[in-house]
Amino acid sequence: MRVAIVGATGAVGHELLKVLEHSSLPIDELLLFASPRSAGSTLTFRDQALTVQVTPDGPIDADVVLASAGGSVSKALAPAWVAGGALVIDNSSAFRYDAGVPLVVPEVNGDAALAHQGIIANPNCTTAIAVVAVAPIHRAYGVRRMIVSTYQATSGAGAKGMDELLNETHKVLHGKEAGAEVFAHPIPFNVIPHIDAFQDNGYTKEEMKVVWETRKILGDDTLQISCTAVRIPTQRTHSEAITLDLERPATPAAVRELLAGSAGVEVRDAPEDKLYPMPLTASGKYDVEVGRIRESLVFDGGIDLFVAGDQLLKGAALNAVQIAEYLHAKGALKAKVRV
Repeated sequence: MRVAIVGATGAVGHELLKVLEHSSLPIDELLLFASPRSAGSTLTFRDQALTVQVTPDGPIDADVVLASAGGSVSKALAPAWVAGGALVIDNSSAFRYDAGVPLVVPEVNGDAALAHQGIIANPNCTTAIAVVAVAPIHRAYGVRRMIVSTYQATSGAGAKGMDELLNETHKVLHGKEAGAEVFAHPIPFNVIPHIDAFQDNGYTKEEMKVVWETRKILGDDTLQISCTAVRIPTQRTHSEAITLDLERPATPAAVRELLAGSAGVEVRDAPEDKLYPMPLTASGKYDVEVGRIRESLVFDGGIDLFVAGDQLLKGAALNAVQIAEYLHAKGALKAKVRV
């Protein structure tokens, strides 16, 4: 099997390499592509140095293309990759809202991937982390309304965002004034309630992505969702405070038991022992941490919870690889015959 990564030198590209190192996919050859400025550099995969090539304008001779080079690149080139016989798993927002493109989180709606027509979309990182925790509750109790407040790491803006946090924090710690290029305002010792462009309804596009994508993944257009997305000065891992109004009342104990047996979830919920989800403990972890599970004081029978998930892993690279692994396990992803 031949796998290609487009956008291999970016933050998500580096995580894709790490995840693929331990993947169940039978990878015989890995191809790395990026922009011309990164071409010629080398990255290591399974103790082998691989040279990064310029992303071609036409087909890529691969069985799977893991695309993480941005929406404009995917929109322009993914059809050619598909025409060349590759399955494209795209990390950008280019195809998420296309009716004919599955939007997949394997633990939640893996079977949707089987209906692909050459392209499968990876959700927005915030959505992917949320639905891993919310989907089991929705199946068991029915979610009517969902209120989300996010605490999103600088990794959500890629390597440049992470670098800006470090560089500008260094300035502040040495008595200088912090600047801002990637973010709307200086990020050190600050929180910014502004991620992506503001829409006509007063919500940002990041906030609306949670609405649109959660409904699509859960297959429920009636679900009412409100989100406030906030950037915080951490390196990686997004956290989310989620309030759920349920059709059938749930107890915290029942939800803990349900989530403890749910794929992709690690329950960390012992406040008396100071055990709860945090970026510090969730970073680098495949599972999404869920804790602070308690009765809602607003919705009768509702539930409040706190979630932390690694944006670069479950929110991006890991989820993409898991989609490919799911299809391979189902016999729906096989290597082409090459002469």
